[in-house]
Amino acid sequence: MRLGVLDIGSNTGHLLVVDAHGGAAPLPAFSHKQPLRLAEHLDAHGAVTQVGIDALTDFCASAVRVAEDKGCADMLGFATSAVRDAVNSDDVLEHVNRVAGVDLAVLSGEDEARLTFLAVRRWFGWSAGRLAVFDIGGGSLEIAGGSDEAPDVAWSLPLGAARLARTWFGGDERPDDEAVRQLRRQIRADIADNAGHLLRPGVPDRAAATSKTFRSLARICGAAPSGDGRLVPRVLERDTLADWIPKLIALNAEELAHLPGVSPSRTHQIVPGALVAEACMDIFDLPALEICPWALREGVILERLDQISVLSQS
Repeated sequence: MRLGVLDIGSNTGHLLVVDAHGGAAPLPAFSHKQPLRLAEHLDAHGAVTQVGIDALTDFCASAVRVAEDKGCADMLGFATSAVRDAVNSDDVLEHVNRVAGVDLAVLSGEDEARLTFLAVRRWFGWSAGRLAVFDIGGGSLEIAGGSDEAPDVAWSLPLGAARLARTWFGGDERPDDEAVRQLRRQIRADIADNAGHLLRPGVPDRAAATSKTFRSLARICGAAPSGDGRLVPRVLERDTLADWIPKLIALNAEELAHLPGVSPSRTHQIVPGALVAEACMDIFDLPALEICPWALREGVILERLDQISVLSQS
């Protein structure tokens, strides 16, 4: 069947059209996305602004048209931390449903971590053993670990790259040293607070990362470009990232935009994202993270296919 998966993230709205059936990898057929930057369209009270609501609604309406044009039998729509944490979340969802005709499910942080873990487990398979998964989004960081398809532990922290950029650096092109030091300390304290959840059962056999932030950092640190294909192994090494962080802090937005793998619209998120990634590897004593091309969207698709398979057999 052909499915449309509408992912409303804190940075981007993304409709992924896939051809999928049980027992096979979802095959991407078409992609339609647009920068929304919802994590930055928040007012002083934590509400999504009218500008953000309008951008989200317009994108959802366009996604419906694209899904219909591409022959999708169904469209699964979900929103993550920017909508989840907004004080006017219910109003935003009601407006999108009424104007665009899209019913967005709001995933909890734990569900984000769980579904991302499912996707990474299916990508690497059982040979990965006990698996640890990290995902830096625009609004939150998800961490999960376990030996099965469902993680033993899964949690979410408000350490997304866009959220941290807006909260700590504002519109400054270059964060000052004191701000970086304080942010680094806060990130590490927040991650370490629950680190025992992942470490108590033992050191992971394999550690993986997903998301645009991790992919960009890996590319900066020398990983293969996306044009080489999804099956090419990509790794983000802790020591290489540590060497790069002072250089990233010293660059302005224009210079960051010229680095491989960095989108001009995300230059302000590179430094906070790098600090979160380094903290994850330090606190969990991981010399490197393997970059997985599958993430939350694929997890949503795989769970839906599993549900269909169960229903068809009953």
